Amino acid sequence: QVQLVESGGGLVQPGGSLRLSCSVSEDITRINLIAWYRQAPGKQAEMVAATTKGGVTDYAYSVKGRFTVSRDNAANTVYLQMNNLKPEDTAVYYCNARGHRGQGTQVTVSS
Repeated sequence: QVQLVESGGGLVQPGGSLRLSCSVSEDITRINLIAWYRQAPGKQAEMVAATTKGGVTDYAYSVKGRFTVSRDNAANTVYLQMNNLKPEDTAVYYCNARGHRGQGTQVTVSS
Protein backbone atom coordinates (compact mmCIF):
# COMPACT_ATOMS: atom_id res chain seq x y z
CA GLN A 1 0.00 0.00 0.00
CA VAL A 2 1.07 3.56 -0.60
CA GLN A 3 2.88 5.30 2.26
CA LEU A 4 2.97 9.04 2.80
CA VAL A 5 5.21 11.13 5.05
CA GLU A 6 4.49 14.79 5.73
CA SER A 7 7.02 17.35 6.88
CA GLY A 8 7.53 21.09 7.06
CA GLY A 9 5.13 22.12 9.78
CA GLY A 10 6.01 24.41 12.64
CA LEU A 11 5.19 27.60 14.50
CA VAL A 12 4.76 30.74 12.42
CA GLN A 13 3.43 34.22 13.08
CA PRO A 14 0.27 35.47 11.39
CA GLY A 15 1.08 36.60 7.86
CA GLY A 16 3.97 34.18 7.61
CA SER A 17 4.56 31.29 5.23
CA LEU A 18 5.32 27.59 5.37
CA ARG A 19 5.85 24.91 2.76
CA LEU A 20 4.67 21.43 3.59
CA SER A 21 5.98 18.35 1.83
CA CYS A 22 4.30 15.00 1.30
CA SER A 23 6.73 12.28 0.30
CA VAL A 24 4.99 9.37 -1.42
CA SER A 25 6.34 5.82 -1.60
CA GLU A 26 5.05 5.23 -5.14
CA ASP A 27 5.35 6.86 -8.51
CA ILE A 28 2.91 9.74 -8.16
CA THR A 29 2.33 9.89 -11.90
CA ARG A 30 0.31 6.71 -11.33
CA ILE A 31 -1.83 8.30 -8.61
CA ASN A 32 -4.65 10.39 -9.98
CA LEU A 33 -5.66 12.33 -6.89
CA ILE A 34 -3.55 13.45 -3.95
CA ALA A 35 -5.11 15.78 -1.43
CA TRP A 36 -4.07 17.79 1.60
CA TYR A 37 -6.39 17.75 4.59
CA ARG A 38 -6.25 19.46 7.93
CA GLN A 39 -7.85 18.81 11.28
CA ALA A 40 -8.00 21.27 14.12
CA PRO A 41 -8.75 20.17 17.71
CA GLY A 42 -12.45 19.53 18.16
CA LYS A 43 -13.21 20.00 14.48
CA GLN A 44 -13.83 17.67 11.56
CA ALA A 45 -11.13 17.14 9.01
CA GLU A 46 -11.43 19.28 5.89
CA MET A 47 -9.84 19.06 2.49
CA VAL A 48 -7.78 22.16 1.81
CA ALA A 49 -6.15 21.38 -1.54
CA ALA A 50 -6.06 18.63 -4.11
CA THR A 51 -4.11 17.89 -7.25
CA THR A 52 -4.63 15.40 -10.05
CA LYS A 53 -1.96 13.83 -12.27
CA GLY A 54 -3.45 15.82 -15.11
CA GLY A 55 -2.60 19.07 -13.39
CA VAL A 56 -6.04 20.02 -12.12
CA THR A 57 -6.07 21.63 -8.70
CA ASP A 58 -8.82 22.50 -6.29
CA TYR A 59 -8.87 24.45 -3.05
CA ALA A 60 -11.12 25.04 -0.10
CA TYR A 61 -12.67 28.49 -0.22
CA SER A 62 -10.94 29.45 3.02
CA VAL A 63 -7.46 29.02 1.52
CA LYS A 64 -7.95 30.12 -2.10
CA GLY A 65 -5.40 32.71 -3.10
CA ARG A 66 -3.16 31.86 -0.13
CA PHE A 67 -2.30 28.16 -0.58
CA THR A 68 -0.79 26.49 -3.64
CA VAL A 69 -0.51 22.75 -4.20
CA SER A 70 2.09 21.36 -6.58
CA ARG A 71 3.68 18.08 -7.61
CA ASP A 72 7.32 17.17 -8.18
CA ASN A 73 6.99 13.93 -10.13
CA ALA A 74 10.72 13.24 -10.14
CA ALA A 75 10.81 13.37 -6.35
CA ASN A 76 7.43 11.71 -5.82
CA THR A 77 6.54 14.62 -3.60
CA VAL A 78 3.53 16.89 -3.31
CA TYR A 79 3.94 20.33 -1.78
CA LEU A 80 1.58 22.74 -0.11
CA GLN A 81 2.85 26.31 -0.14
CA MET A 82 0.97 28.29 2.48
CA ASN A 83 1.20 32.09 2.48
CA ASN A 84 -0.44 34.79 4.57
CA LEU A 85 -1.16 32.27 7.31
CA LYS A 86 -3.89 33.02 9.82
CA PRO A 87 -4.50 31.68 13.34
CA GLU A 88 -7.48 29.73 12.00
CA ASP A 89 -5.07 27.75 9.78
CA THR A 90 -3.71 26.07 12.91
CA ALA A 91 -4.21 22.32 12.55
CA VAL A 92 -2.55 19.01 11.84
CA TYR A 93 -2.05 18.79 8.09
CA TYR A 94 -1.83 15.46 6.30
CA CYS A 95 -1.90 14.18 2.77
CA ASN A 96 -4.10 11.44 1.41
CA ALA A 97 -3.75 9.17 -1.60
CA ARG A 98 -5.83 6.12 -2.48
CA GLY A 99 -7.48 6.27 0.93
CA HIS A 100 -4.21 6.21 2.84
CA ARG A 101 -2.83 9.07 4.87
CA GLY A 102 0.37 10.01 6.60
CA GLN A 103 0.94 10.83 10.26
CA GLY A 104 0.52 14.53 9.67
CA THR A 105 2.53 17.61 10.53
CA GLN A 106 1.49 20.28 13.01
CA VAL A 107 1.04 23.85 11.82
CA THR A 108 0.58 26.50 14.50
CA VAL A 109 -0.07 30.12 13.59
CA SER A 110 0.30 32.38 16.57
CA SER A 111 1.94 35.59 17.65
